[in-house]
Amino acid sequence: MANDNARDVDRAWELMKKIGFAMLVTHDGDKLRARPMSAYLERDTNAIYFLTDARRHKDEEIARNPGINLSFANASDQKYVSVTGTAVVSNDRGKIKQLFSTPAKAWWNSADDPNIRVLKITPDDAEFWDAPGAVISYVKMAAAAVTGSRPDLGDNRKVAL
Repeated sequence: MANDNARDVDRAWELMKKIGFAMLVTHDGDKLRARPMSAYLERDTNAIYFLTDARRHKDEEIARNPGINLSFANASDQKYVSVTGTAVVSNDRGKIKQLFSTPAKAWWNSADDPNIRVLKITPDDAEFWDAPGAVISYVKMAAAAVTGSRPDLGDNRKVAL
């Protein structure tokens, strides 16, 4: 059982890294807000980082309620990961310089932009869906519909991170 759990944890991190982008869901009062973000994973420290802008509302939302959800999705490959965790925003200039890369250049001219902040997510747990791909999944669903059986659409696991 322990090896299965370790393998499932490995798979959750692999899927997040491969997908690379997540919808960050925060609490805006009694509503939920989601926006796409480019993820920087550091599994060794159990952290997922994002660069964010101090002029945007997500920083204020996180300050009021640090509980978040990250939704990673690659629909064409039928790979999904949902992560729950806790977020904190900082102005760690060293970390900003470390994470600043091509995706960040779409939003800021340089790592020295005073509006850039680091959003660090400490994940609590994840659930992933790892299917064999869209075409195979559709074939399995069609076969199941004809035979009246349930399709085997890959793995679905919940893991503590």
